[in-house]
Amino acid sequence: MSLPQKQYTSEDYWNLPDGQRAELINGQIYDMAPPSRLHQELVAQFTKIIGNHIDSHHGGCKVYPAPFAVNLDANDKNWVKPDISVICNPGNLTEKGCSGAPDLIIEILSPSSRKMDYITKNALYSDAGVREYWIVDPQKETTMIYRFEEDAAPTIYPFDMPVSFGLFPELVVTISELLQ
Repeated sequence: MSLPQKQYTSEDYWNLPDGQRAELINGQIYDMAPPSRLHQELVAQFTKIIGNHIDSHHGGCKVYPAPFAVNLDANDKNWVKPDISVICNPGNLTEKGCSGAPDLIIEILSPSSRKMDYITKNALYSDAGVREYWIVDPQKETTMIYRFEEDAAPTIYPFDMPVSFGLFPELVVTISELLQ
């Protein structure tokens, strides 16, 4: 018989040592590996492109790169740090980050985050009400896009194919061009 695992809370999460990269998912704390240079380049490019698009269209959404804390269901057991979060409801923004589901989340896969991003976070984001979820996979040079509002199967795009955002249909990106 195995012993029950300790259930961690928001208090435990916020009392982690300064600088510790971790997420609280279903009451468990998961350490996060440091990101690669390519990972950070993609985060910077997406943040710039989305932010510029919002600014040029006088939009009310805000874009936040990691580390940015998101309490997905505003409860005590899920705090994640998506690579990119776009929040269009200013009422969801708090001093600690976002309380509730962002409208768009982008995760850039790392070898250590593959299972977490494809399976665990995918279910969390869908259940929490995230409208659109991108999984950008530099190793496979593909992007898998879930548009949860449409209740359809995800679509997979190679890096060299232009892709539009469901949240911002007029915004089109070709990920291979972001890496030049």
